[in-house]
Amino acid sequence: MKEWHIKHMQDTIIKYLTGLPENANRFQRKLHKKYGNLTQVTKRIEYDLKHGVERSEVITFLTAIKGNQSFSELRKTNGFEDRLNALELTYLKADSKVNPSLSLSHPY
Repeated sequence: MKEWHIKHMQDTIIKYLTGLPENANRFQRKLHKKYGNLTQVTKRIEYDLKHGVERSEVITFLTAIKGNQSFSELRKTNGFEDRLNALELTYLKADSKVNPSLSLSHPY
């Protein structure tokens, strides 16, 4: 069952980072408005975390999206960087409370 939650977490992140298509119909816009925001995505990921996915797996997947060639089309979408940064801040900030070595402190 853990594998299903890992796959669900990955699908949720990819769907959030993809965003709303430009030619979306009214129903897609309504669903995106209701379920496509950062709060709802975080709730779905937290549900997966509760059922066996580890926070380090979420962070690893987010870093894989940044560098993996298979996600190059995803990186070209409008607003990708903003959505990815919001997700990273959410999970790195929460993880830095547990593991101080992952802190987002700047050297200046």
